[in-house]
Amino acid sequence: MNNEVETGEVELGEVELGEVEIVVAHSERATLRVGDVFLKVDADRARADAEAEAMALAPVPTPEVLWRRPPVLALAALPGTALGRYGSPSPASPAAWAAAGAAVRRLHEAPLPPWPGQSVEARAARLDAECAWLLAGEVLPEELVTVNRRIAEAVLRPWTPAFTHGDLQPDHVFVDGEEVTGVIDWSEAAPGDAHYDLAVLTLGHPEHLPDLLAGYGSEVDVELIRAWWSYRSLIVVRWLAEHGFDPAAPGCEIDVLRSRLPG
Repeated sequence: MNNEVETGEVELGEVELGEVEIVVAHSERATLRVGDVFLKVDADRARADAEAEAMALAPVPTPEVLWRRPPVLALAALPGTALGRYGSPSPASPAAWAAAGAAVRRLHEAPLPPWPGQSVEARAARLDAECAWLLAGEVLPEELVTVNRRIAEAVLRPWTPAFTHGDLQPDHVFVDGEEVTGVIDWSEAAPGDAHYDLAVLTLGHPEHLPDLLAGYGSEVDVELIRAWWSYRSLIVVRWLAEHGFDPAAPGCEIDVLRSRLPG
C-alpha cells in the first residue's frame, strides 16, 4: 500500500525494541532493522526525498512509511520473502516471477515521476569511465571487458521513458506465494528504459526471464535485456568493490560477464 509521508519525531515507546540488525551499510547509506521496523539513513537529502516520493507515486505495493525525520526514514517490514538474491537460486515459483512481471508492468505504465532520469549520453559516459578503470587497473581481463562492452553498447539508443525503479534487484521484491507483497529501495527511481528494470531483476537469474516476461507481457526486446546485463555488470564492479561487496562471488556480476564470452 502506498502511503503519504509524514515528517515528525517518534517516541521509542512506539517501537518494540529488540536487537539491531545491520541490513546494509556503506558510506552512502545504511539500513538497520529493529524488530519489525527498518530504519534507512541516507546522507543525500535529495535522493531520500525522491525515494519517499517514488513510493507514494508507485502503483505497486510498497512498505508502509511509519515516520520520517531526515536523514532517517522508518518503514514497516513487508510480509513474505525476497524473490531471490544474486548468487543463490531463487526460492520463488515461476508463478511468483510472473506476478513480479505483472507488477513491474504496472509500474512502467504509470505516469512518470516529476524528476529527470539519466540520459543516453550520461549512460555512455559512465560505460566509458568504468571500462577504462577496469582495463587500466587490470581488474578484469581485456577480452572480458571488450566483449561485454560491445554487447552493452546496444543499450545506448533513444528509449521511450517509463517509470522505472532503477535498482530492481530480486531481493528488493517481496512475494508471499504467488502474490507480490511489496517492493523496497526506491532511491534510484526515475524515468528510464523499462528494459533496464527487467535486466536488473533477472541478472544472475536468466532462467527466470521467461517466467518474468509471462507476467510482464509483450513488447519486450530480449536482446536489449541481455545487453543491459552486460552494461549493469560492467558499471558496478568498481562501486561494489569500493563499498565492501564482492562482484566476483559465484553467480554475481563477474560471472554474468564471463557467461557472455563465446564458447
